[in-house]
Amino acid sequence: MSHKVMHICLSEGWGGLEMYPARIIPELERQGWQAHGLALAGSRVATSLEEAGVTPLTVPSRGRALLAVPRILRYLKHHDIRVVHCHKSSDLRLAALLASLRPSLRLVFTEHMGVTRPKKGPYHRWAYGKLSRLLSISEATRARNLKAFALPPERIRRLYLGIDTTPYRPRLTERERDSLRGELGIPEGALAIGLPGRLTPGKGQDLWLEALAELARLAPTLTFQGVLIGGLKASEGSDEAYVARLRSCIAELALGERVTLTGFRRDLPRLMEALDVVCVPSLNEAFGLTVIEAMAAGKAVIGADSGAIPELLPPECGRLAPPDSPLAWAEALSELAEDAGLRRALGEAAAERVAQEFEISGHIAALTAIYRDVETEKAP
Repeated sequence: MSHKVMHICLSEGWGGLEMYPARIIPELERQGWQAHGLALAGSRVATSLEEAGVTPLTVPSRGRALLAVPRILRYLKHHDIRVVHCHKSSDLRLAALLASLRPSLRLVFTEHMGVTRPKKGPYHRWAYGKLSRLLSISEATRARNLKAFALPPERIRRLYLGIDTTPYRPRLTERERDSLRGELGIPEGALAIGLPGRLTPGKGQDLWLEALAELARLAPTLTFQGVLIGGLKASEGSDEAYVARLRSCIAELALGERVTLTGFRRDLPRLMEALDVVCVPSLNEAFGLTVIEAMAAGKAVIGADSGAIPELLPPECGRLAPPDSPLAWAEALSELAEDAGLRRALGEAAAERVAQEFEISGHIAALTAIYRDVETEKAP
């Protein structure tokens, strides 16, 4: 008989947190776990679960989820689900209530965002006190979580995220790659400098644009093309006011012909093949999924020297630059622009590190070991 887990994510948004449950379900099932889901009706989370082969239990809103507690409890009992995994702090109210009414239930919570303030008031002590494990996605966030939550240290574990590296392995022919580079507006022989991710404040696209302007000043004979990858609309997870500011910045910095805005793309692994350098200048990443995606693609990566990124990107795999210094980023870009052999060596070491440390199968093996441990423990 397979083990069972329900993932709860009552979010209307769409980012790494919301993508996580559906992203791991195929590997969970390969490793012998039957996955269930609870999501908001009509949400992208619900759709993603369905696409992953799971028909989720749904509720119309977070507030009305509490009215659905009897129905959810019946579902848990009928399917003999003993582990519930939550992904938003706002969902813990529901999960803690379920655990109070069904004492055999064990709760796991992945803290995806990185807390910034202590959570030790009466409500937090009750809700988080129901957790068997609080999973931190980096050492940086675990350090903060140890200070923020009134939980024993052994209940707060670090579990790095993982990815399926298979889609990121190069597969384009030289002709196909050249065609894609042309589609992205990359001139022949130019250094393609990419920045994938949601276009929202804190992700560093504004600093990156300033760095490209500095690079043009430092290396006036260098031909390069910036490729900004990410949705341009709120429905695609981006901040439209911020996108407008970026467009203005591009014009002010005279980068109009040197920056391509791709808009939302579903073919990120293939876009990676068209790039020479990938930048991740986020101010304070809790993990840095884009970093390991670029590393898996064998790209030379420059990451912000903040948050969890330094944990992922040792010197032999890439470069770090301060998240507040466009000049430092331009200097790092200039170093990589001048040395194709260095870019290749960094990319090869990066791909090997991801295969060893961040493959999705290893992440799920560690996660299911945690599930099995909490199944047999006494209630917190």
